[in-house]
Formats: sequence, structure tokens, C-alpha cells
Amino acid sequence: MSDFNKQVIEEFRNNDGEVGGHFKDMTLLLLHTTGAKSGKKRVNPVATIEDDGRLVIAASKGGAPTNPDWYHNLTANPEVVVEYGPEKFKAEASVASEPERTELYEKVAGKYPVFLEYPKKTDRTIPVVILSRLS
Repeated sequence: MSDFNKQVIEEFRNNDGEVGGHFKDMTLLLLHTTGAKSGKKRVNPVATIEDDGRLVIAASKGGAPTNPDWYHNLTANPEVVVEYGPEKFKAEASVASEPERTELYEKVAGKYPVFLEYPKKTDRTIPVVILSRLS
């Protein structure tokens, strides 16, 4: 894990999910996945929105040509753990298909305009993942 991610995770946990700096105006969650190949536990801070009681995240990777590692991990192992504000819970990750993918991506970009730039930087379709709380 990068030092940057470690700092964001520490700040998130110390402030009930509030993070400053680059993420000051974003709502983040901490996504716990299991490595697709390694089986190791991973944690990544990810911007999120709420939609109909679900949490939605976009696998943008800043518009990079490849999907983020966490996306590969959750497609291989869709049961994840989510830290959201002061809560921690299990969730099922599912990749949105069209037309819902586009609708949700537009909602993410509506809340976080930087996401409007990411599709311009890449030829891939940026996946959108829905996190549904497990009871």
C-alpha cells in the first residue's frame, strides 16, 4: 500500500470518515477486498455516493488505461467489507450493467466533477460498482 493511501486511511479512521486535502469535498469509504491472485486482504480509500440505500463507486483510476487492482479483486471475490463514516459492515459488490452504469456514473460525476475528465483520458469504459449491505 502506498504511503499516500496509508495517510488517507489513518485520517479517515481518526475522523469518522472525514478526510481533508485532495479529498476534502468528497465522501470516501474504505473498501476491503481480497486479492484475486494473492488472497491477501487489501484496503483502498474510494470516493462514493449513496443511491437508493446503496453505495456506488467508480473504478476510474484517474482515467488510467487499466482498471484499479481493487476492481479486479472484488470481481473475483465480491463479498467485501466497507468502512463508511464510523460504520464497518459486509457488503456484496456487483458491477452495474448498461444503462444503469451510465446513469450511476453521471450521478458520481454530478457530485464530483473531476470524474467528468476521466473518461476523456481512457478508451476503456469505466466500471461502476454497487455495494449492497449484507445483513
